[in-house]
Amino acid sequence: MHDHRRAKAVAISKAQSTPNWAGWALGAGLIALLAAAPMARAEEVIKAHGISTFAELKYPADFPHLDYVNPDAPKGGEISIWAFGSYDNMHAYTIKGSAERLSSVFFESLLAGTADEIGSGYCLLCETLEYPKDRSWVIFNLRPEAKFSDGSPLTAEDVVFSYETFRDKGLPSYRAQLTQKVETAEALGPHQVKFTFKTDAPKRDLPQDVGSIPIFSKAHYIANDRDFEETSLEPLLGSGPYVVKELDVGKTSVYGYNEDYWGADLPINIGRNNFATLRLEYYADYNSAFEGFKGGTYTFRNEASSKTWATSYDFPAVENGQVKKVELPDGNKATNQAFILNTRNPHLQDRRVRQALGLMFNFEWSNEKLFYGLYARVNSFWENTDMAAEGLPSPEELAILEPLADILPPGVLDQPPLDAPTSGARQLDRKNLRAAAALLDEAGWIVGDDGMRRNDIGETLRVEFLNDSQTFDRVINPYVENLRRLGVDAVHERVDNAQATNRERPPEYDFDLVTGFLSTGYIPGSELRQYFGSQTADTSTFNKMGLRSEAVDKLIDVVLAAESEAEMKTAVRALDRVLRAESFWIPQWYKNAHTVAYYDIFEHPDPLPPYSLGNLDFWWYNAEKAEKLKAEGAF
Repeated sequence: MHDHRRAKAVAISKAQSTPNWAGWALGAGLIALLAAAPMARAEEVIKAHGISTFAELKYPADFPHLDYVNPDAPKGGEISIWAFGSYDNMHAYTIKGSAERLSSVFFESLLAGTADEIGSGYCLLCETLEYPKDRSWVIFNLRPEAKFSDGSPLTAEDVVFSYETFRDKGLPSYRAQLTQKVETAEALGPHQVKFTFKTDAPKRDLPQDVGSIPIFSKAHYIANDRDFEETSLEPLLGSGPYVVKELDVGKTSVYGYNEDYWGADLPINIGRNNFATLRLEYYADYNSAFEGFKGGTYTFRNEASSKTWATSYDFPAVENGQVKKVELPDGNKATNQAFILNTRNPHLQDRRVRQALGLMFNFEWSNEKLFYGLYARVNSFWENTDMAAEGLPSPEELAILEPLADILPPGVLDQPPLDAPTSGARQLDRKNLRAAAALLDEAGWIVGDDGMRRNDIGETLRVEFLNDSQTFDRVINPYVENLRRLGVDAVHERVDNAQATNRERPPEYDFDLVTGFLSTGYIPGSELRQYFGSQTADTSTFNKMGLRSEAVDKLIDVVLAAESEAEMKTAVRALDRVLRAESFWIPQWYKNAHTVAYYDIFEHPDPLPPYSLGNLDFWWYNAEKAEKLKAEGAF
């Protein structure tokens, strides 16, 4: 990486003491300064093959391939996986309909990340990028050979059009972030595009933010009279390595490798995109999907059910070695899977009520009785990283938090962060039951003669679990029983996938509790505002809980403005404390291994990179093994 702390190129000479020379010296000095000024400005601009938020880039400009891939991996064959529910749409960037799970596979961005680094982006559609030290703007120099999958050239005009479309018609929360960050996007030439950022926007992540925008064809969009906000079974035209091969809408989708893919020989792509075909089979429930795998309908399964993993992989194909059942290391942070409480609903706006509900979920019992001890509890929004808040706030954290004292939730400044409650071996933990009852009494929800809790105007404390997953029945039903023992009118409402999707999204937000993911990054960026910002509370598909917190908004600004990794981690820990204190989630569980099963026709790098399983990316097909299993009738 270049040294950004370059010395100034121009020095001012001391004026001569002889009057006859003074005017000449001033004139010569001014001429020299003016002549050198363009050089000085040029030297302050960094031109590179990639960019990193804080650290140096791992890979130099002339890297031959990523360290974790097999550069000699054979090309060909098919990998097939399953997906839950159905789909009616091949456009991934609208809130309408249910998009096919891989419908973003067509698109590439200016920059691409790797699976063995945090915070780095390498040129993909661009050859180089240029930016000043303060990152107030960035220029991407596009690869002239970049083409869309129909062979038409990808130009700066397409980049600007894609940006403007996402800005004007993208998901509302994402649209708001782009508007707040970017001043202008302009094509400087056929293969050069410049983004200029707003003066008051934190600049640290902005080159990578705009560098990650999916790029699609302007000409194709206009010729087909597309509307970005509407659903369509015709995908937008992208430049990626896969194209649609076959669709059986709602049931199956097949993607084929584009043999004319423009970027096949780029170092960042060597050893990747190895399969000729990617296929998805859709199932309405987990049990049917598992039976489909046993029967060879699809060939790779990332097992999400601990019960299935522990008890059901005893069918003949596993026992005779045709199917491999393995645990592979997973270095990723926890997914932040949780029951999310909808704080827009009046009865869930009191933090005490939300905490009481959280006390009644017995993770320890669930893990032993239902999950076969496979999981650990999530506590932090940055679980399984060194950014999770622990103990009392450090002096550095207090320096951030104390100015916000008047708007912080109770306990943030003088207590350890709020962990998920622990429970005993019995399904109903009586200690937690008493604590939850006290909180509800304090909040004005009093037990009546029928055992149900009501407020002062006679309304019952009713909460509904919105659930579209059959495998979650065994988790939710005991939780509902515990809540009813507390006097809460808890109801488990089973719906189909399409209904759940519609009810979870804006503007409906028609639920009390729903299982979801509150994602955060290793280097948190604008996604913090999409998930946790007040301005997205009524528009975001991610801020399901409707969080509105002035303290959280201000802490997000501090995180985004951090200029060093140490500053960022301190700010993240402070934010973690406040998010946990808001009690809008009931955290669930995670594991540090991929539990996967697959027919023994695939191979993968060993070791895998820490941040990706990569089964659709850098695994490959063993044709010899596949022929053997086909001959045996395995699938």
